[in-house]
Amino acid sequence: MNHNNSFELNLFLSFKEGDETAFTYFYDKYFSRITAFSIQFIYDKDEAENLAQEAFLHLWQNRETVESLNGITSFLYTYAKSKCLNLIRHNKVKDKFKSDILNQKERELDIEILSSVQFDTLELTELERLIQESISDLPPKTREVFIKKRFENKKNAEIAEEMQVTLKAVEAHMTKALKILKTKLSDYLFLIFILICNN
Repeated sequence: MNHNNSFELNLFLSFKEGDETAFTYFYDKYFSRITAFSIQFIYDKDEAENLAQEAFLHLWQNRETVESLNGITSFLYTYAKSKCLNLIRHNKVKDKFKSDILNQKERELDIEILSSVQFDTLELTELERLIQESISDLPPKTREVFIKKRFENKKNAEIAEEMQVTLKAVEAHMTKALKILKTKLSDYLFLIFILICNN
């Protein structure tokens, strides 16, 4: 661990304990990033700044739930994404935007979040291992359906034909798989359900 990482880790631990000086450090470091991120999607600087301030207030109030240094950025970007989507949905109703525009915005937000949060090789390796183990632990039929759907990009009808089951059975297996994975990988939902379950 380099000096900067060690310094920030110590600040993170102090932040978790309620140190306002440590909180101010992360506020100064990330406020402009969260604001700029939000502006790309809501096109209103004042609103984006208000949203960023709200995100940091929420972070401070929930600091005990943040488990790692990278968790700070995960928390902030996830909160900002939620608020941006709420505003986009509001505008969708108000301005009668088409639903496919909203879906595209959400996809862009997900990609932006992933590109904005830095993860080291060890974390990614651990994440991949947990995903693979959790998928391997699925019931055989459920695992087969999940792999065909998420990794082979097959449609439900194709899967049903290949496995000689009904469409409802395929849907039921997918629902079961996502429910099991959501439970097992709850600590990593921010990443995992963007990476493999948000298609």
